[in-house]
Amino acid sequence: MSDEVWQRAEIESPCVKLCAIHPETRLCLGCARSMDEIAAWGRMVPEERARIMAELPTREAAPKGRRGGRKARLER
Repeated sequence: MSDEVWQRAEIESPCVKLCAIHPETRLCLGCARSMDEIAAWGRMVPEERARIMAELPTREAAPKGRRGGRKARLER
């Protein structure tokens, strides 16, 4: 019996299985891809996926600063 049946050619993906979209940036908190990029990932050519993956380290999925908490609410 051949092992060929059990081999899978997985598409390279930056997914870390922490899937949540930040409401302000609209980027995934786990991989920093946009919803459009995630939806189209399987249909992209390898070069397009590689270009996006190269950009991901420069993206901020969530703003670094705090939103203000109690102090900001009191100032409004």
